Amino acid sequence: MKKFLILFVFLSFFVNLNAIIVTGKIFSISNSKGLSNVQCDLLCNDNIISSIKTGTKGEFSFIINFKDNFVLKFSSNEYNTSEIYIENKSKNINLGKIYLSKSHNLNEIIINGNLIHLSNGNILIYPSKSDINTSTNAISLFQKLPLAGLESNPVRQTLTVDAGSPMILINGIPSTMEDLQGLLAKDIKKIEFSRVTPARYADQGYSGFLNITLKERTDGGTVYLWGRSALNTAFMDGNFNFSYHQGPSQITIGYSPSWRNYHDVFDNTWESLIAPDFKVELDDHDNNPFNYHYHNLLFKYDFFPNTRTLFSATLRARPNFNNSKSYGDVIDSELGEYSYINKTKNDGFNPSLDLFFRHDFNDNNSLEIEEVGTINHSKYRYNSIYDFGNYNEDYTMDANSNRSSLISEISYVHNFNDKSSLSTGYQNTYSYSKNKYLSSDYTPILKENNNYVYAKYGQTIGKVYFSLSTGVKLFWIENDLNKRHFIKNLSSFYISWNISKFWNITGNFSYNPGIPSLTSLTEYPQQKTPYLIINGNPDLKVSETMRYQIMPSFQYKKFYTSLLIYYQSINKQVINETYYIGDGLFLQQNNNIIKGVNTGGEVNFKINNVYGFGANVSLTFQYFSSKGLNWRHHLNAFKANFTLWWNKGPLIISYWRKIPGKYLIGFYEGKEENGNIISIEYKLNKHLTIGGGWWYIFEKKGTQYPLWSFSEVNPYYRERYIKNNKNMVVLSISFNTNFGTNYNSIKRTLNNSDIDSSLFKM
Repeated sequence: MKKFLILFVFLSFFVNLNAIIVTGKIFSISNSKGLSNVQCDLLCNDNIISSIKTGTKGEFSFIINFKDNFVLKFSSNEYNTSEIYIENKSKNINLGKIYLSKSHNLNEIIINGNLIHLSNGNILIYPSKSDINTSTNAISLFQKLPLAGLESNPVRQTLTVDAGSPMILINGIPSTMEDLQGLLAKDIKKIEFSRVTPARYADQGYSGFLNITLKERTDGGTVYLWGRSALNTAFMDGNFNFSYHQGPSQITIGYSPSWRNYHDVFDNTWESLIAPDFKVELDDHDNNPFNYHYHNLLFKYDFFPNTRTLFSATLRARPNFNNSKSYGDVIDSELGEYSYINKTKNDGFNPSLDLFFRHDFNDNNSLEIEEVGTINHSKYRYNSIYDFGNYNEDYTMDANSNRSSLISEISYVHNFNDKSSLSTGYQNTYSYSKNKYLSSDYTPILKENNNYVYAKYGQTIGKVYFSLSTGVKLFWIENDLNKRHFIKNLSSFYISWNISKFWNITGNFSYNPGIPSLTSLTEYPQQKTPYLIINGNPDLKVSETMRYQIMPSFQYKKFYTSLLIYYQSINKQVINETYYIGDGLFLQQNNNIIKGVNTGGEVNFKINNVYGFGANVSLTFQYFSSKGLNWRHHLNAFKANFTLWWNKGPLIISYWRKIPGKYLIGFYEGKEENGNIISIEYKLNKHLTIGGGWWYIFEKKGTQYPLWSFSEVNPYYRERYIKNNKNMVVLSISFNTNFGTNYNSIKRTLNNSDIDSSLFKM
């Protein structure tokens, strides 16, 4: 220690007068012991300027002879890497104590130099410098990562896993898509991904799992602004995010608006309604304009008095306003020609308050407790007027819905050692809903009590990791007319084998019941057209989904490829069916069919940074079949999704194309949304980026959503397209700045909102 101080004084005396000195000490977070021989790198503009090792008690010192801001990076084989961004204010800096956590907490298998690693069987990616340089925000970064099954849609600014919504965590915190949209690509340190939903979230309807870890920093703040708008149609999205950390406290404020006002929206339907002694042919053409604006507001406060304890309070509000109209003309084989006007208005407000507490007893044991209160108030207005020339028919639904809920959860994790762990927990959601149907003055009371108990065990043996999880879901619901109780098991088995630095293989089996929602079970018949009555089905049964999948993958330098082969069957699959009930009327409601099957394969390729070029391609082949009492249907389908990009300096040129595939659910066959974009982005400086894009290039009808029904009672072909989207020219701008630095290392993993509804809508 004395030799270190003498050397430090000596250097300080002879250093340039304009230089500054940065000092600090590195400690272990588990026992507060000073760590020697930790690698300390000084970086400026992504270049390493100097490297040293810590002393016997964890001390280090750098002499800075330049004016630019810089980064200190600390790394060790036994501890997680940490980075600190520092603004150069030409003053000596004493960083004090810096704590590193042991890397075995994540049980990561790191393969140096490879793009993809494994962490507890999940895919772990550290985005490369080239991926970050060619991406403005998180959505554009995910377009370039080889995450098989994950689709990043730059139009909708969304992520999906196997066509469903993934469970998203940011620094371990359950987050929304709006939270993810507010992230800069350069702030993302690593990404953990799985196509398998963990046991903890298995009963919440998610598809896949995504955990994003941000780069760690000390005190300071960040401001991020992003917006885009089209020149030739009424279209606008935005995102504002502000966060500031000081001492034991951090605040975050976020706002994400979205607005559309489309007039060229068209629906053409050719359908039949068939009964033993009655048949109607309908030729329906309408214009269906819509106007909506959504607003997502966030205020969050985190308080961590020490490295092992956290208290967090999050307030979210989601006011939304949605109006639509449709004007149609019908050629009716029974009633002749007539016209109609449909008007729908749906306004809602959904605030929630989330209180969370976490305590890590030590490196191997942690406890989390959470309470979330949610209020959902909505006004739904539907009115349809049919003009038959000599007379009119009016179908109306006016309802106010008020729902309040309380979500409770407790979770405990125990690591037996570096290779085995056990997690268990209990979740409860209790809701109380009151719906008032104004047209009939009917006011039902609906109650929901959802309980879920789960346990998961994970074990690593050599290069093989496996996990076994199981849970019990107990679901009680009741309204004025009936009560339903469900007790169901959820289970899964997962295994991964890291064969070599080039090859790995994963596989899993999962069983998930599909318990009907409160809405689908609500019995309240409503007439929608001269022939059609819709209603919930209180006798709906639980569907049962079993999925098997295996995925080998290979990587070598800048190339990565994977193959997925899967089989999924759904017993008692739920679809919407139509029945003739007499007197020229048909009933439409959800019902169970015998079985639905979806099997197929998916191939993914990625190559990156070849003379500035990169590509990410996904090709999928699928087979669908479904079986009812007296019918059977099947379908072969192909779809593709690819992103190409080129980067040179501050310029990024990219092309995204989605070749939509068909799908089959029961006797309904549809086609996914089409899409393509060519975009150019230019980074004016490290804070400001401007961009422009040409969307839906040469798509005469814009976005298209064809749908077929092969029902024996109600066969139809429905063509829906939005011409407002064709040949869109979209401009975007993003701005970000840091003052001080922003520390983002808070961990939590509980649910934080309830956006369900008990209102049955037409």
